[in-house]
Amino acid sequence: MTSEKVVMVANDMVTAYGWGIEACWEGLFSNRSAIKPIRHFGAETTQKSAAGIVDELDVKTHETRVMAMLKPLLQKSEKLIPKDSLCLLATTLGEIEYLENSVLNQQVSEGESCPAELLSKIEEITSLQKPGIVFSAACCSSTIAIAEGAAMIADRKESSVLVVACDSVSEFLYAGFSSLLVIDSEQARPFDQNRKGLNIGEAAGFILLMSEARALLEGRKILGEIVGWGMSNDANHMTGPSRNGECLAKAILQALENANIDRKAVASISAHGTGTVYNDAMEIKAFKTAFENQALPTYSMKGAIGHTMAAAGLIEALIAFKSLSQQKIPSTVGIQQVDAEAVGWISTNIQKASGCYALSTNSGFGGVNAALILKGREA
Repeated sequence: MTSEKVVMVANDMVTAYGWGIEACWEGLFSNRSAIKPIRHFGAETTQKSAAGIVDELDVKTHETRVMAMLKPLLQKSEKLIPKDSLCLLATTLGEIEYLENSVLNQQVSEGESCPAELLSKIEEITSLQKPGIVFSAACCSSTIAIAEGAAMIADRKESSVLVVACDSVSEFLYAGFSSLLVIDSEQARPFDQNRKGLNIGEAAGFILLMSEARALLEGRKILGEIVGWGMSNDANHMTGPSRNGECLAKAILQALENANIDRKAVASISAHGTGTVYNDAMEIKAFKTAFENQALPTYSMKGAIGHTMAAAGLIEALIAFKSLSQQKIPSTVGIQQVDAEAVGWISTNIQKASGCYALSTNSGFGGVNAALILKGREA
């Protein structure tokens, strides 16, 4: 029995560039970083008090930044989401502010910060009837959630899956990365010869996946297709990636095999590209292994909007779909001088794309790696 085709029929997102995919797309092509000073908590003792912050969030009393990002997105699209959809929530910290307030100010119960509580709120907003699933796999969370949702549909276990991803810039998150000494004291420069580290960021978004059969039956506009996925774990270190990139390469090759396409069909790569020395070096090694040293146009978004943690894979997948539809590839915002190992892969200029397939990769703490092969539709 052949697998069901998995298509995307609705989506939305918010990043430090603003609300919607267009705001992020235009920001990337302006080559302007959205990294800005942190104002909602004191960060004077950390490496640098700047991050990819969503401006002017309407954070209501007893609410969190995550909910202030998610609620408008979901309420606006609530009628598009079938009530029998399965919700897959990707987040690393959920509504972490509840835990912070409980510990620092004794204001609320720490139990409210549990990601399962956030999932329940999302299901209530969207009136979903099925109990959902939380995915918390570090910075691969939403990539893995998309892959799992696609696999469920391909195997006919579900016909509609809502993937939601979110993480906010919190004092807890900022202090953690600052203590690891991986935050760039200036703007992050992924794949730059003189890169020093990352900027953290916040974002939220969703993708509604359906079987192609159901989408056509309901007269849905098909915006793209998830055709392949792969995962691996290099089990190298709690926070550091394997230096040789072999396991990320395995995830990429698994995704290509799953998609049943030749590696030459891939038009571009949306890389994890954090701006840390070892992550970027590992990724380039993995790409060279997977594509047999045949360079492809490759870019990272994290110098523009920061590292948005669990939301990164979903946000990057949506921009990759946009890139395929427009046949344009953004440059890597923040880069000044391409690292010698990345020459031919990373460009400081906007590039034209040619083809209908893109690769999107993410890697995370604990050695986890994930890859998606995306198929675009005409603009």
